[in-house]
Amino acid sequence: MKYIILVGDGMADLPLRELEGRTPLSAARKPGMDYIASKGINGRVHTVPEGMVPESDTANLAIMGYDPRQYSKGRSPLEAASIGIRMQPDETAIRANIVTLTEEQESYEDRLMVDHSSGEITTEEADLLIRDVQSKFGDDVRTFYTGVSYRHCLIWKDCPPFTDFSRPHDIIGKRIGDYRPQSASSRPMWELQRASYDFLNGHPINLARANAGKNKANSLWLWSPGKKPSLPEFSALTGLKGSVVCAVDLIKGIGLCAGLNVPSVPGATGTLDTNYRGKMEAALRELEAGADFVYLHVEAPDECGHQGSYTDKIESIRRIDSEILCPLLRQLHRSGEPFRLLLLPDHPTPVYARTHTRDAVPFVLYDSAAERDSGITCYCEQSGFDGGVFLHKGEDLLRLLLGRPV
Repeated sequence: MKYIILVGDGMADLPLRELEGRTPLSAARKPGMDYIASKGINGRVHTVPEGMVPESDTANLAIMGYDPRQYSKGRSPLEAASIGIRMQPDETAIRANIVTLTEEQESYEDRLMVDHSSGEITTEEADLLIRDVQSKFGDDVRTFYTGVSYRHCLIWKDCPPFTDFSRPHDIIGKRIGDYRPQSASSRPMWELQRASYDFLNGHPINLARANAGKNKANSLWLWSPGKKPSLPEFSALTGLKGSVVCAVDLIKGIGLCAGLNVPSVPGATGTLDTNYRGKMEAALRELEAGADFVYLHVEAPDECGHQGSYTDKIESIRRIDSEILCPLLRQLHRSGEPFRLLLLPDHPTPVYARTHTRDAVPFVLYDSAAERDSGITCYCEQSGFDGGVFLHKGEDLLRLLLGRPV
C-alpha cells in the first residue's frame, strides 16, 4: 500500500460575489479532485488547534501527525533547518521577509505595507539583496541567510525576546506604525527594519525593479521567532519510509526534522508559475524508489490568496488538478499497487482577507481498493459538509489515512 497526502496550501475560501456565490475551489475546473470526491470519504477537519495562530507550520505539522500544541516552535526554525542551518541552543531563528513599503511618507512608521512578497521577487534577485544586507547588518550576533523568493532567515545569537510583530500578510494596505511592537525588548528589531529601508530602497536592484514597473523589496520585516526544533522521526511514528515534495523552506524543514527524504525539484517556486508537473514526477520517483508515503505540498493557491487574486487562485487549483493529481492517479492505477490518497488545504486563505483563517477545511480520502459512491460530484468547501465526517484534530487525518482508529 502506498500513501499520498496532496496539500493545496490555502485552497479553501469563501463564496465570492464575482463568482456568483461560488468559491475558487468550486469554480475551478478540476475533474481529478471531483472524481476522488465522488468515490471517497469526504469531510472537514480543524488543522489548527483552538487558541493557536493559523500558520502553515501549525497546520502542516498537524496534517503530518504531529500535535502542534506540543511540537510547534515557530516556523522560522523549520525554515532554518531546510536552508541547512545547524542552530545552537542560544540562537533564535527569525523569518525575515523582504517586503514592499510605500515611499511617499517621511516617517518609516507612516509607511504602508504594500506587498508582503515584493511582487514575488525571484530568489536570484533576493539572494543579492540578502547578501548585501548581511554585509551591512550582519556580525557575530546576527547572520542573514537566503531562502526562497521573499522568505529569508535571520539567526540571532542571545536574541532579546519578542513576540509582538505582526505577520506582514495580515497588514496589507495598513500603516506599519500601528503595528509597531510595544515591548522594549522588540525595539532592536524595529530599528533594524527601519535601517534596512534606508539601505534597500535605493539599492541598484530595487531601482532596476522600479524602472521595470515591479515592486521594490525595500524593507526587512522580522517575525515568527523560534528556537531549535525537535520532532520524532516519522518512520518511528508510522513504520513508513517517506518523502516530502515541496518548494518552500517551511515544509522542507518539517520533512527534514521528521527524518523524511526531501528531493529538490527544479523550477519549484512556491508561486503560480511553479513546476507542477515536476513535483508530480518527483513524487512518483520517490514512490518507485521505495517510499511508502509522500507528502506533496503546493504553495501556489496560498500565494494567490495573499495577493487577493481569485482568478489566479482558480488557475492554481486547475493546474494542481491537471498537472499533478490527474497524471498521478493515472500512474498509480497503472502500477497495480493499491494506494490511499488524502487531498486537502492546510488552512483557508480567503482572497478577501488576504491572510489565513482558522476555519475547518474540506478533505477527501480516496482508496483505490475501496471506491464508493459518495453522492458528491464537486470537491469544494461544501463537500466537506456534505460528506458528514468531522475531525476536531488535524493529527487524526494521518490515522484516517493509515486506516487506524480515530
